[in-house]
Amino acid sequence: MATRTVDLRSDSVTKPTEAMKAAMAAAEVDDDVLGTDPTAFRLESEVARMLGKEAGLFVPSTTMSNLVSVLVHCDIRGSEAILGDSSHIHIYENGGISTIGGVHPRPVKNNEDGTMDIDLIEAAIRDPRGELVYPTTRLICLESPHGSTGGRCLPVEYIDRVGELAKKHGLKLHIDGARIFNASVALGVPLDRLVQAADSVSACLSKGVGAPVGTVIVGSKTFIAKARRLRKTLGGGMRQLGFICAAALVALQENLGKLENDHKHAKILAEGLNQIKGLRVNVAAVETNIVIFDIVEGLEITAEKLSKLLAEHGVFVMPRGPSRMRMVLHHQISSSDVQYTLSCFQQVFSGLQEENGN
Repeated sequence: MATRTVDLRSDSVTKPTEAMKAAMAAAEVDDDVLGTDPTAFRLESEVARMLGKEAGLFVPSTTMSNLVSVLVHCDIRGSEAILGDSSHIHIYENGGISTIGGVHPRPVKNNEDGTMDIDLIEAAIRDPRGELVYPTTRLICLESPHGSTGGRCLPVEYIDRVGELAKKHGLKLHIDGARIFNASVALGVPLDRLVQAADSVSACLSKGVGAPVGTVIVGSKTFIAKARRLRKTLGGGMRQLGFICAAALVALQENLGKLENDHKHAKILAEGLNQIKGLRVNVAAVETNIVIFDIVEGLEITAEKLSKLLAEHGVFVMPRGPSRMRMVLHHQISSSDVQYTLSCFQQVFSGLQEENGN
């Protein structure tokens, strides 16, 4: 049995710190469904301020925040949202915008850096003259950092251009910012400037910054008023919400300054993995805290099998396909943990080579 645990499945696996627990115990709370929880209001206002928007709304998850945001912007059933073909909203959120909201997804190919070609986005916008047969395009969705491409960050200039395109055609722009704090740090661009062109943003607090749970949606006061009603419809209204929000406020204070270190750890891990015979990592693509790597073709081991062998050493990773794996760094992973992880990979692959007689 392993005597050490290094959990790299996601940055959502972090445990509350002692400071978070203390803040939760001391939190001033009230009924947030009635709109009177002071700690929830403080968190929502702070995140809205950080992202340069008028108001915020706490929801249990980024999946719900994206769903609420899309449904507010596409408030007529049969509307259409343009989004990346490998985006989280399109692939990993149970098709909620369609099944619950009646919103038609219009996927555009994501490039390796997480962007979509501007001309392809514009080509995907429906011609209003075809309203008799086509859905009506109302929204463009971006994702930054882009999870499926390994945490690549959309440049602020690109987001601005998409925002200009949206305005040109009378559309809204939503950003799935599950790790938007990481993107801001990696790009060296202030949060409010980075999402300036967006009408709404989902800012997850339980990933990069390490809060126990939750996401804040930000946008205009009118948008958030509509989002609040939809949150209630979807069962996301919670009563003494301030207990959770108190921990999130501590997470913002404690952990924003640690994100750069997480990114450095990710780069060190990627470089180390790339030196192991049998693994392939695009080190240049590691911009934030996500490392995606492949088992080289011809090696007789699957990602599932490799994850089980690593688990025997106490290292937990996430298979992303037959030969692809993902690891995510966070504030509770130390430099020592990174080195231990690399040593475990080396042990596993040395053992495989011995089994194969190499």
